[in-house]
Amino acid sequence: MKRRVYDESDVRIRPGKPTRPRTKNRPEHRNADRAMVVSVDRGRWGCVLDNEDRFVIAMRARELGRTPIVVGDYVEIVGDTSGRPDTLARIIRLEDRSSVLRRTADDTDPYERIVVANAQKLLIVVAAADPTPRTGFVERALVAAYVGGIEPILCVTKSDLADPAEFTRHFDGLDLTIVHGGTHNPTEPILELITGQVTALIGHSGVGKSTLVNRLVPDASRAVGVVSGIGKGRHTSSQSVALRLPGGGWVVDTPGIRSFGLAHIEADDVVKAFDDLADVIEQCPRGCTHLGPPEDPECAFDTLSGAALRRALAVRVLLAALATNDSW
Repeated sequence: MKRRVYDESDVRIRPGKPTRPRTKNRPEHRNADRAMVVSVDRGRWGCVLDNEDRFVIAMRARELGRTPIVVGDYVEIVGDTSGRPDTLARIIRLEDRSSVLRRTADDTDPYERIVVANAQKLLIVVAAADPTPRTGFVERALVAAYVGGIEPILCVTKSDLADPAEFTRHFDGLDLTIVHGGTHNPTEPILELITGQVTALIGHSGVGKSTLVNRLVPDASRAVGVVSGIGKGRHTSSQSVALRLPGGGWVVDTPGIRSFGLAHIEADDVVKAFDDLADVIEQCPRGCTHLGPPEDPECAFDTLSGAALRRALAVRVLLAALATNDSW
């Protein structure tokens, strides 16, 4: 057997490490454009540039990692911001949020889902009948709004089918604004409250939320078609989308919510959202859930009187909903 003869061409030398160290400095992107996120779908974010109607599709920059970016977020983007078909910009910064509406799938799920960011108002849409309104859902939505720093508004639709007075009486004492948004009701009272603001709409399927959106934003169907173009074959009702109001501001139409879990919220979080009650609970014993007797016989709420007591009793209704572990 003939032995093979090797020469220098058979020697393989592993290249050494480069002498120039890899920099960790990122570009500052001082010329980045500020934009609001109006839609999200499978790794692509639809953004509208500040003071413009230009719609830009963007991806998340690598340096942001898995940072959640949701409808309502204000971001800074670079790259191709022309908005032309088949162009793609890049989100490189996420601004701090002024408010956040969060929920969990149910009360046992520790994973928080951000419904919308930077909203000033939350329009909780319920039907007076068909489907029957649920006080538990409204109470939980109110809890999430108060804790998230958002002003809630209760909007009742289909009041021609039933008198909503008995239902709305459950929320006396909370100074909750109540409006009517059925097809026979004028939209002007609602527009006066939300024009110039970012307002999120939530509600169960079938309560007339989409009908209300179409009345508030006359070209809503066309606008949804534009901003949902980042997904192919995706039904628009399965994702949140922000639509510009004719008089200024935005409404964020969210998918019909099946449940509203509040696993991330504690009783004290709710009470501290009310300035006149935040100091009162300092007098409560440790571990007090503020539900009153027999659960909390020494709760400081019971020392109040007048308007403060009425407010405290209304807050107790919210705390009871939080304690029921019923997210529907």
